[in-house]
Amino acid sequence: MPTPIRFDNSYIRLPARFFAALAPTPVAAPKGVRVNVALARDLGIDPDWLAGDDGVAAIAGNALPPGAEPLAMAYSGHQFGHWSGQLGDGRAILLGETVVPDGRRYDIHLKGSGRTPFSRGGDGRAALGPVLREFLIGEGMHALGIPTTRVLAAVTTGESVLRQEGPLPGAVLARVALGHVRVGTFEHFAARDDDEAVRILADYCLARFYPALAEGPERYARLLETVIARTAALIAKWQCVGFIHGVMNTDNMSISGETIDYGPCAFMDVYHPGTVFSSIDHGGRYAYANQPRIAQWNLARFATALLPLLGAEEPAAIAAAQTAIDAFPAQFDAAYLAGMRAKLGLAGAEDGDRALVADLLERMADRHLDFTNTFRDLADGVDCEALGDWRDAWAARRARGATSAEAMAAANPVYIPRNHRVEAALAAAYEGNLAPFDQLLEVLRAPFERRPAFVIYAAPPAAHEVVEATFCGT
Repeated sequence: MPTPIRFDNSYIRLPARFFAALAPTPVAAPKGVRVNVALARDLGIDPDWLAGDDGVAAIAGNALPPGAEPLAMAYSGHQFGHWSGQLGDGRAILLGETVVPDGRRYDIHLKGSGRTPFSRGGDGRAALGPVLREFLIGEGMHALGIPTTRVLAAVTTGESVLRQEGPLPGAVLARVALGHVRVGTFEHFAARDDDEAVRILADYCLARFYPALAEGPERYARLLETVIARTAALIAKWQCVGFIHGVMNTDNMSISGETIDYGPCAFMDVYHPGTVFSSIDHGGRYAYANQPRIAQWNLARFATALLPLLGAEEPAAIAAAQTAIDAFPAQFDAAYLAGMRAKLGLAGAEDGDRALVADLLERMADRHLDFTNTFRDLADGVDCEALGDWRDAWAARRARGATSAEAMAAANPVYIPRNHRVEAALAAAYEGNLAPFDQLLEVLRAPFERRPAFVIYAAPPAAHEVVEATFCGT
């Protein structure tokens, strides 16, 4: 019988202080929920195996697939701006890595797989709702063209987990990512003055994520610069679709440039720059408008961790790090403005484009307009009267350079994972009905194609459907 997943594991070959080697904790009665068939095939994994008894047992943690070498990764981080010391995979296990035909390496990572040495008193488990939420949001982000982790499969455990709402059905997901090394992984070793480990980790990231940069005396500076550039582009994509991560802690920022850890995340309905959904973000640190600034703050922590590698003399290393960090705002601004030009159908670049975008967003906030639908209405030629004379300035700008209607539509989704639709799908799943989940997933996988049968999924929430707070699920 062929090996179901072709493992070729590299992280476990790092020194022992990088992880704790242990197996997932078995569960009582695992049962398959859903398999991401397209993703499985892209990875060369048989989706029928994933849906069968052996695959369900592997995802649940009851049996290891051949070649898996499970471990919990060690990392630390700043959470809401405060140093949290040791964190690590408290409810997650890296089964190993698989290599696809084009040579890219992907982590196969379980979440909700039981307690580890990093659990800090937690139960190490996940509830069904947050697992399905991550499935929906990850697939939605992927379809929107945003780098992201994705769910490969989800199972229920036959056990309950206790959360604030009471006992909930337990679940485990298998997550796929280019990697799970975080800014907080570097901070973990830097805080311990373990320069050797920082260097080993940097070399690992260069070899795995950025092999073209892996040689030469400037390789660590190039690593920093590349992660900064990748992050600037990622956050610009978030801003252009109204996505709010909710917990932009340094342990939730990936070195590989992917969106990771979908806890209390949400998409805006009505536009306002101060929008916050996360129930634990009491001060609005991670509000929509703050995300670029917080990303730069997090990257400065990454640069600080790399200082021993950036120069033999500390002043030169600090100067190199500061120069790299100072480049972030311009990189973000360029990526964001390019995204907004695409959304507004503007060809070329003019000095007034930034003011045109700012004026539009100000009017949207003042008039309580839906973020996604306003942009899509402009793309579809709908007369947005609420925008007033802004429309004349926009038309004049497009007269000097415009993209095609098709290109503009391709930059403006019809469908996003609207909070009320996600919550409705999860509520139905808790009652044993996965039909709303399945239909929403189908909608989100083709977000730019307007389909009459799915018109309700483009509608903003009614007053009684508005979701004002989202939760991390731990």
